[in-house]
Amino acid sequence: MTITKEDLLSASPEDYMNDSQLEFFKEYLEQQKQETIAHIQNAQAQLNERPEMNDDADRAQYEEESRISLRIVDRESKLLPKFDTALARIRNGEYGYCLESGEEIGIKRLLLRPTAEYCADIKAVRESSERLFCE
Repeated sequence: MTITKEDLLSASPEDYMNDSQLEFFKEYLEQQKQETIAHIQNAQAQLNERPEMNDDADRAQYEEESRISLRIVDRESKLLPKFDTALARIRNGEYGYCLESGEEIGIKRLLLRPTAEYCADIKAVRESSERLFCE
C-alpha cells in the first residue's frame, strides 16, 4: 500500500523512515527526476525552434527568453545527480538523516526538498559559513 503526504505528516515519530515511508520517497524522487528530465527536454526543444524575427525587438525578446531558458536548463541539470544521490541513500539506508549530525532531517523538510542531505540546523550553519567566505 502506498502512503500519501498526509499519512507521512500524521505518522508517529517512531515510524520515521520505515519501509513504507522510504518507498514513498523513492517513488517521489523518481517522479521528480522524470519531471525534471521532461522539463529540460522541453526547454531544449524550445531553444532549437527559432521563431521568425522581423525586428530588433523580437530578436531581443527571443535572446532574453533563450538566456532564461538556458539558466533553467543549467539549474535543473544540476538537480539530476542529486536525485540519484538521494535514491542511493535510500538503497543504503541513510536517507532522511543528516550527513553531518546523523539527526533526522524531518518529513516536512524532505517533502519540500526531497534531495536534502542536511537537517535544517546544520544547513543554516553551512550557509552562514559560506556567506562569510564569499564576502
